[in-house]
Amino acid sequence: MTRWRRRHGKVATTKACREDRIEVVGRGREGRVVVAGAGVMEEGGAACGYCKVWQVGGGCVERMTPQVVKVREIRRGGEMGDNKSPDNEFEVIVIGAGIMGSCSAYEASKRGCSTLLLDQFDLLHNRGSSHGESRTIRITYPEPYYSSMVLQSSRLWEEAQSQVGYKVLYPTRQLDFGISTDLSLQAVIASCRSTSVGFRVLSSSEVAQEFGGGVVLPEDWIGVVSEGAGVIKPTKAVSMFQTLAFRNGVVLKDNTKVTGIRRSSTSGGLVVSTESGEMFYCKKCVVTAGSWMKKLVKDVTGRDIPIQPLETTICYWKIKKGHEKDYSIDGGFPTFAGYGCPYVYSTPSLEYPGLIKVAVHGGRPCDPDKRTWIPETELMDLLRRWVCERFGGRVEHEGPVLTQSCMYSMTPDEDYVIDFLGEEFGEDVVIAGGFSGHGFKMGPVIGRIVTELVLDGHAEGVEMEYFKLARFDRNPRGNVKEFAEQVGVSYQPHAHSD
Repeated sequence: MTRWRRRHGKVATTKACREDRIEVVGRGREGRVVVAGAGVMEEGGAACGYCKVWQVGGGCVERMTPQVVKVREIRRGGEMGDNKSPDNEFEVIVIGAGIMGSCSAYEASKRGCSTLLLDQFDLLHNRGSSHGESRTIRITYPEPYYSSMVLQSSRLWEEAQSQVGYKVLYPTRQLDFGISTDLSLQAVIASCRSTSVGFRVLSSSEVAQEFGGGVVLPEDWIGVVSEGAGVIKPTKAVSMFQTLAFRNGVVLKDNTKVTGIRRSSTSGGLVVSTESGEMFYCKKCVVTAGSWMKKLVKDVTGRDIPIQPLETTICYWKIKKGHEKDYSIDGGFPTFAGYGCPYVYSTPSLEYPGLIKVAVHGGRPCDPDKRTWIPETELMDLLRRWVCERFGGRVEHEGPVLTQSCMYSMTPDEDYVIDFLGEEFGEDVVIAGGFSGHGFKMGPVIGRIVTELVLDGHAEGVEMEYFKLARFDRNPRGNVKEFAEQVGVSYQPHAHSD
């Protein structure tokens, strides 16, 4: 009988197979590695008492043919199960190291939990929704339940900045504007009143006076000016929370793609498996996978959740000479949101001197692994006209001088998904996603919410009913709202990926 070479104390991973002169030729069911080789088992090789096959270090080798074997993990001590060690066992594992995952890992570490933060790409990568040079923070929302969350998040942003010793948030005012009868804009005003947010409603002429003629509105439009807004530097902000998490003992591991989450058959805990074959073990798990959330949940549970990735484009426009100060954050220019079709948003000149960020709040559906990285022609045409009409000729409107690709993760109602994964996972796995292009500012409070959910079973100070998956069972469109959707979605044929 052909016997296989054994090296004592070596875990049966792909790497171990190579070192034992066993060639990996494929993967069988449940991720088991199918190998072929030409070694012999060393004298003293033991048979596994559980599955009656030969052991290779920490794994079992089962004869399939004279030249092909399977490698299966076994528990230390020869019992089929988990191969735990101090290096791969944690109380909490967070999957996805964007702003939501980094904040969640930080919050878990504040609770004294041993925590692992994983990302499938490099840390601070630009393939998701947490990179770049600016995001807005604003209290004004058509939905009042978001305004209260922003107030909580603002306090946590300030707390984190004081802990790390540098700034990532730069305060300014917010300007919301549109035709006076716009239902979304009227909902913003009602929300401001209900949450006691300080605001002023201005006519189009008053808006022009307020901002020195830098914003030009039609006569039947109004503006809503509010405090408590600002610009956040996103890449720097994600780095800040990762730094704070690392200080608290969080382990950060990038280029580690998670392919599965399951219950351990022996300990009852959770096993997180990766594309490389590494396994990690935990009591609790938080999934903040951004545009990859739908794919991962489908792989883990077989369930389709209504989160659609969109590819969007961030645009920077050149301010004409002599007006640079007028549109800068130092000059008092606000972040703004222009309601209507299209919905357009902006941040004042900060990250690139002489340029102002103006973009359409929308994009085209895509597979996050097959995006085009190319600006959409129709949206660029809309923006050219918009910039020409709204800035009084003070901003070059022929086209943006700089563009950046970004991702949204859309739900049908544009509300977040923050909930237990349920089924076999019960309340041990929490998912947080579908932030629909308006989540970055909420990172710190989302981190607190998901940490409380996964550790305590409930979260304080937030109306969780709006974010539960069960809303889509009652209505495929989710939460019912009296105003129009904010995010524009293009369904042009070229926008879809197979």
